[in-house]
Amino acid sequence: MEGSILLIDKPAHMTSFGVVARIRRVLSERAGKKVKVGHTGTLDPFATGLMIIVTGKECKNAEKYSKLDKVYEATIRLGEESTTGDPEGEITHVSDQKPTRAEVEMVLGQLTGEITQRPPAFSAIKINGQRAYKLAREGKEVEMPTRQVHVYSTEVIHYRYPELKIRTHVSSGTYIRTLAADAGKILGTGAYCTQLRRTAIATWHVADARRLSDFGIND
Repeated sequence: MEGSILLIDKPAHMTSFGVVARIRRVLSERAGKKVKVGHTGTLDPFATGLMIIVTGKECKNAEKYSKLDKVYEATIRLGEESTTGDPEGEITHVSDQKPTRAEVEMVLGQLTGEITQRPPAFSAIKINGQRAYKLAREGKEVEMPTRQVHVYSTEVIHYRYPELKIRTHVSSGTYIRTLAADAGKILGTGAYCTQLRRTAIATWHVADARRLSDFGIND
């Protein structure tokens, strides 16, 4: 563990920091000394998929890996909104309107290219030194700054109202929960992510990743 990267397929209902802590514990036990371990970009607890874990001297390159483009597959529910943009938030009914596939694809086209996003308050972004999600959970009002991101492409894999499944290739810093919510606002239906999976980071693919069980860790 002088310095390497590990491709990990993160399970659902676990934080990215939890993944790092478990990997650190196992590698440190095997090495007989504390091994430095870090991540190169978080995934939401409800999300699954590819994480690049860095160890040892490779930790100094974490930021380089974090800036790479990513590919996600997301399942989106139309007609409702979530306070967190995912199943863990408070869900409210918005509309019974049923957009056609052509209407959905047109809106996704509007959200392609360089776009402005306002990340969700329930995110790991730091606001005045504190994680935004911690402030939001405390009931504090969080003003999230907008950011410019690039959505290279979004394709519809499946659509049968109210469920929409997409595959999207995006720049680093793009929030798929926000992409879903913005699409719902334009459609007038509301929308939130029910499932999210990161399938690729640059040329690395989740098919080549190891599961936590490969390290003797229970998912």
